[in-house]
This record gives sequence, C-alpha cells and structure tokens, in this order.
Amino acid sequence: MTTPIFRKATAADVPAIVAMLREDNLGAQRETAPDEYYVAAFKSIGDAPQNHLIVGEIAGHVISYYHLTVLGGLSHRAARRGNIEDVRVAESLRGQGIGHLMMEDAATRARDLGCGVLQLVAHETRQAAHAFYLSVGFTASHVGFKRSLSDPEETQ
Repeated sequence: MTTPIFRKATAADVPAIVAMLREDNLGAQRETAPDEYYVAAFKSIGDAPQNHLIVGEIAGHVISYYHLTVLGGLSHRAARRGNIEDVRVAESLRGQGIGHLMMEDAATRARDLGCGVLQLVAHETRQAAHAFYLSVGFTASHVGFKRSLSDPEETQ
C-alpha cells in the first residue's frame, strides 16, 4: 500500500467525501441531500477556524476523510478537546492501515492545536468501528445521546 498524504480538504474534494459518507447503510439512508447542500456546508464549515476538514489522498485520489473540530472547555483543567466526526476510509481500501494512519494524523493535528484530549463518537451499530477505535488507543468512556431538532424521524 502506498502511504496516503493527509491534507486540508478543498471544495473539489466534496464529491469524493460525500461518496464515502454514502458507502454504508447508515450513510446511504441519511446522505440524500442534493450535492449543492454539501458544497455549501463545506464552505460554511471550512470558514470557521476551529474546523479542520482533512482528506487522505493516494496518487491524486481522495481515499479517506475526517473532520476535526477544536472545542474549548472548562472541565479537565480547561483543556481544549479535539472532536473527530465523519471518519471514513474508502470501502475498497479498508483493512490496509489507512484508518490507523488517519487517527495518528488527527492526534498530531489536535496536539499541535493545543488539545489535551481527542474524542469521537460512533453509532451504536458500527461494531467494527468500535473495535477499530479501541485498537488505536481510544477508550469506551461515555454513553452518547442525540436529539434531532429538524426531523423527528431522523435518529441516526
């Protein structure tokens, strides 16, 4: 396997990112908005300095993605937290170590941004993801809750 290069995502990467978000059952159900919604969201998210939209690329092809947000807080001696969302590796490349490299990249970026903690959540049905996160040093420390504010049917 060629080692991916992790870099800041650009608007040109949005179609590849959305395609990865749609690759599993949960994503296929919820990622149904028109493409222009994702492009507008990308711009809005990317304009906020606490957000870091990162893609992994091999030979000019986007093969992974994660969204790192730096959160301030008062607990844990006012530690900054790196919160990771939307972790994806292209389905055809899973199991080759890319996720591990991606999580190391996220940890380095979070540390460089002054974070003392790196955290994420994974849907309760994503058992393989749970095992993966445990294997790269995360601990199952919390129970998460969610409340939809737009669509009462949207719970995932």
